[in-house]
Amino acid sequence: MRNKKAEDNRANRAGNIVAYLKKAYPKPKSELAYKTPFQFVVAVILSAQCTDRAVNRLTEGLFKKYKTASDFARAVPATFQKEISTIPFFRNKAKHIILSAKKVCSDFDGGIPKEANLLQTLPGVGYKTAHVVLGELFDIWEGIPTDTHVRRFAMRFNLTNNTNLTKISKDLEALIPKKNWKYVNNGLILYGRYVCPARKHDCTKHPLTKLWPKSATRWIGAK
Repeated sequence: MRNKKAEDNRANRAGNIVAYLKKAYPKPKSELAYKTPFQFVVAVILSAQCTDRAVNRLTEGLFKKYKTASDFARAVPATFQKEISTIPFFRNKAKHIILSAKKVCSDFDGGIPKEANLLQTLPGVGYKTAHVVLGELFDIWEGIPTDTHVRRFAMRFNLTNNTNLTKISKDLEALIPKKNWKYVNNGLILYGRYVCPARKHDCTKHPLTKLWPKSATRWIGAK
């Protein structure tokens, strides 16, 4: 049986968190660098289990050579692997990027589809990546993307009983009004990156911790 009081508390807590994020980070924007839409898709795929800073260092040179989906579709796999070999899982990521580029060219005339289900037909693009791309490129927020930062805070603030990223997204979407979904992912990423990092520390004076002090004792691993 579901605990109605616990669910109400979660909704209130989530509402308070989002209210802070809306004020602190009113214009959601990724810190990944890009100039073309497909470059952003590539950057998000590269960023899996890797920092944005490392991705940006890599793509500063990479994106001078590869700009459009057709550029990536024509990449030589062995060469491309070497070009992105400074980041984790570069072999799989290289394969996914090239295959996604080919599919975008063949199925979507080189453009990025504006529907999550279509984006998720691209190799290497799951629920999280699809909704990050939709939000960043088109300001379409049909879901809440959950990365390690969002997962960490969702669990620390007891907003979910799940550990799976997509299931956490669904839990958050049930707690938070759709009009506010756009503030969650980028807001918690920036808050986790610059205010309350994952390493154990005293965060009792941090803004979100003050909203629910119990979170100061709930430390969640990266995975």
